Amino acid sequence: MFGLGWPEVIIIAVIGLAIFGPAKIPQLGSALGKTLRGFQDEIKKPSDREEDLDE
Repeated sequence: MFGLGWPEVIIIAVIGLAIFGPAKIPQLGSALGKTLRGFQDEIKKPSDREEDLDE
C-alpha cells in the first residue's frame, strides 16, 4: 500500500485516532469513500461518452 509497511500503517492509524477521536473516524471514512466514488464516476463518464459517440 503506497510503499508503506504494516508498522507504518498502524502508526498512522493510531495518530489519526488520537487526533480525531473514535467518534469522528467513521464520518471521515464515509466522506473519503464518497469523494473517491465521485472521482471514479468522473473518470468513467468520458469513456461512456466516447462509446455513445461511436454508435
